[in-house]
Amino acid sequence: MTTEYSGTGDPARSLALLWRTRDKPSRKGGDLSVGRIVHTAIELADAEGLTALSMRRVAERLGAGTMSLYTHVPGKGELLDLMLDTVYGETARPDDVPGGWRGRLELVARENRALYLRHPWLLQVATTRPPLGPNLIAKYEYELRAVDGIGLTDLEMDAVVTLVDNYVHGAVRAAVEMAQAAQRTGLTEQQWWHAHAPYLERALDARRFPLAARVGTAAGEEYQAAADPQRAFEFGLARLLDGVQTLIGQRHAG
Repeated sequence: MTTEYSGTGDPARSLALLWRTRDKPSRKGGDLSVGRIVHTAIELADAEGLTALSMRRVAERLGAGTMSLYTHVPGKGELLDLMLDTVYGETARPDDVPGGWRGRLELVARENRALYLRHPWLLQVATTRPPLGPNLIAKYEYELRAVDGIGLTDLEMDAVVTLVDNYVHGAVRAAVEMAQAAQRTGLTEQQWWHAHAPYLERALDARRFPLAARVGTAAGEEYQAAADPQRAFEFGLARLLDGVQTLIGQRHAG
């Protein structure tokens, strides 16, 4: 999978674009605007992945000349940062969430998972140098509020939020790849499984692989597929939050 890196654009120009207060079409760029360019780039990446993203392809979709885009966005590095910050603004952030800190973290995790499923190209972006835009900061602020006032230190709050975000990033990959496989092959997971399961059943030697045969058969019968990413996500999230609960209990006991 091709990897792009956020934060590769010119810092001053990226931050100026990310924190822009007005976005009006310029005479030089016709009816183009930063917002139009960014949303078109997102649509392109959603449809074809980041490998298809280029200033030229975005210009073609807009019916504009490539050079006209550069009057608004300096290059692909800055464009990618703008795309990231834009989609980060999509996550729901209700004030009242039932279930206390655990319910709030569950919402954060599920909103992030839904974001990856809407925009699979996010998995192709390394964000260790994140785009420091308003939507990212607002998202981080909201996620920190999920664990504020429950006895954790500031560093532990940051670590818990990072832990949840990293878990979602890893866990959602299987769901994204499964959806892409179905789209590209024309077979659902159930159709693929039903085609392969009879051959696997005949080939799998239960005497040689007793656990794989027993557990794999039980899972396959239950899922009617090789895996169930949604169920795996929910199981892993619950176990992760159990660990956070243990940490909180230790802090209160101390």
